[in-house]
Amino acid sequence: MTDATLESRFAALWPDVVRPLRALYGERPDFDALLDRLRVEVTDAYTARDADLRALDDRRLVTPDWFQRTDVLGYVCYTDRFAGKLADVPSRIGYLRELGISYLHLMPLLKPRPGPNDGGYAVMDYRAVDERLGTVDDLRDVATALRREGVSLVLDLVCNHTAREHEWAEKARAGDPAYLAYFRTYPDRTDPDRWEATLPEVFPDFAPGNFTWVPEMERWVWTTFNDYQWDLDYTNPDVFVEMFGVICHLANLGVEVLRLDAVAFMWKRLGTNCQNQPEVHLLLQAWRALSRIVAPGVILLAEAIVAPDDLVGYLGQGEGAGKECELAYHNVLMVSLWSALAEQNAALLTHTLQAMPPIPPTAAWLTYARLHDDIGWAVTDENARAVGLGGFDHRSFLSDFYSGTYPGSFARGAVFQANPQTGDRRISGSLASLAGLEEALERDDDTGAALAVRRILLLHHLILTFGGIPLVYMGDEIGQRNDPSYAAQPDLADDNRWLHRPMMDWAAAERRHDPATIEARIYQDLQRIVALRRDTPELHAQASAEAIWSGDPRVFTLLRSSARGDLLVLANVSPHPVGTTLPTHWGAVHDLVTGEDAEGQVVLSEYQVRWLRRR
Repeated sequence: MTDATLESRFAALWPDVVRPLRALYGERPDFDALLDRLRVEVTDAYTARDADLRALDDRRLVTPDWFQRTDVLGYVCYTDRFAGKLADVPSRIGYLRELGISYLHLMPLLKPRPGPNDGGYAVMDYRAVDERLGTVDDLRDVATALRREGVSLVLDLVCNHTAREHEWAEKARAGDPAYLAYFRTYPDRTDPDRWEATLPEVFPDFAPGNFTWVPEMERWVWTTFNDYQWDLDYTNPDVFVEMFGVICHLANLGVEVLRLDAVAFMWKRLGTNCQNQPEVHLLLQAWRALSRIVAPGVILLAEAIVAPDDLVGYLGQGEGAGKECELAYHNVLMVSLWSALAEQNAALLTHTLQAMPPIPPTAAWLTYARLHDDIGWAVTDENARAVGLGGFDHRSFLSDFYSGTYPGSFARGAVFQANPQTGDRRISGSLASLAGLEEALERDDDTGAALAVRRILLLHHLILTFGGIPLVYMGDEIGQRNDPSYAAQPDLADDNRWLHRPMMDWAAAERRHDPATIEARIYQDLQRIVALRRDTPELHAQASAEAIWSGDPRVFTLLRSSARGDLLVLANVSPHPVGTTLPTHWGAVHDLVTGEDAEGQVVLSEYQVRWLRRR
C-alpha cells in the first residue's frame, strides 16, 4: 500500500535531492541507479520509524521554529563524565531541567577504536555504542526518556573519516577494490606531496602531515587528523549512501539533532586547503532533503570551525538557502568574546559581528563560551586591521594571555598544538579557569574571585542574548576549574584538552543552593537569566542581531530587532564602571535584569550586562 505522507514528501522534496546530487555525480553512468538506491533507502527508513517518532515529526512540522525559541537551552557533556553509563542518564534529567535544559549533546558514544581514539571521534562502528557506556537499546531508552521530559538528544556523526579498524577500512586493507574506493590511497609520495603543498596540519604536535603509510597495503592513506582516522572519499557515491543510511539509523533511535563532525573537510581539491569546498555544501543539501523525507523532526548541525567568510555558508546561501544545515557553531562570536575580555575592548568584537553576512531565517546559531575542544584564535588579519590591530600579533597576544604568561593575565590555560611554522598556538582550559576563577581562588583573593564570577556571567549573558541555541558545557554552571589529573592517564596524557573535560563534580553541584558558595553565585544567577530569556520574545532566533558601536570601547552593544519587539543589550567588558549614553530615539527604558528604569544614560558596573526594553 502506498503511504500518502511518504509520497507527498517525495513530491515536495525529491527535487532538492536530485539537484545537488546531479551536480556531484550526474556525469556518472550509474546516476539513475544511485537515485533508485536512495529511494529504497528512504522508503525503508521511513517505514521503520516508530509511531512516537512520527508523532514528533508531526509536531515539528507545525512548529518549524522549535529550535529557535527562547526556551531552548543546550547542555554538552561526555556520558561517562556526567552520569556514568547511558542507563544512568535518565536519573540526571531532573538536574538538567532545573537549569532549563531542553537540548542535550552527549559527546561521541558510537563504538570507537580501542586505545587512542581522539575523544571518541575515531569511530569503529556507526551502528554500535561504546560498550563501556551501554548498548544501542540503552541509547534508544535514553532518547525516549529525554523526549518525554522535553529534552532533545544530540549525537555526533563523524562523517569525514572512520577509524582504521572500521569494517570498511579493514576490507580496504585486505585489498577489496570496492572498499579501497571508499578512501583516498596512493602507491607512493608523488600525489601526497602535491596535496601537502597547500594543506595545513590539524595536529602538528602529535600527528604531523596529512598522509600515513600503511605497510600491509603498501599505500599512503589520507589521514587529516590522526594516523588512525582515515578520510572518506565522497567522490564515490557509495560513501554518500552509506553515511545517509547511518543518519537514518540514528534518527530512528530517537536522535533529534545530528552533529555532523568535521564537515568542512569532506571534499578535497588539489591546490587548496581542502576545506569548505562547494561540493561540501551540495553533500549537506542532499542529506538535508533526504532526511526531511524520512524524519522531518530531525535537524542537522554543521560542526564547521572555520573563518567568518566561510562559516555562514553551512546554514545555506544562494540556491541552498534554507536547504542546508539548520544549526552551526558561532565560533567567531566565542573567539571575539574572549578577545574582548582580554583587551577590555569591544572594538574587534563589534566589527567582526558587523562583517558577518546574515543567515537564513530558518536557521540558527549555536552560541557558547567554550566547549569540549581547544580555542583557536579565528581572528582574520582583515578584521584585526580594521580596528588597528595586527592579526598575527593579536593572535599571539591572546595565546599568551589565556595561557597565563602575559603580565597581569587572570587566566589559567595551556597551549595546545603550537605550530612553529605558522606561530599558531591554540588554548585549552575550562571556562572558569580562563575567566580567572582558578587563579583568584589559589591566591585566596575574594575580589578577584568576584570579578571572575562576573566574567563568567557576562559570557553567559551574551551567549543567551545573541540568538539561537546557547550551550552550557558540563560543569560551567557551577564554575568547575581545570583538572590536571588527565596527565596521569596514559590514553589521555598526550592531549591537554582533557584539562577542561573534568568529571562532573556532583558534590560541588549540591552546593548550588547554598548562597555562601561560589557554585551558587554562578548557578543561581545563570538560572535566573535563563528564565528571563525564556520570557523575552525579542530574543527569538529569527530576530536580527546587530552589533552597534557604542562610542566607548569598553561597552559592547547588541540590538535584537524583529516584529516581536526590540531589545538593546549593553555589556561592560572591563573591570571598571562606565557610563554610556543610550540612542536618543529609545527614550525611557526598562532593564529586564535589574528591574530599573532609565532614560538618556545608564551606568554599567564592572562586567555588568543590561537588557533594555523601551518602556
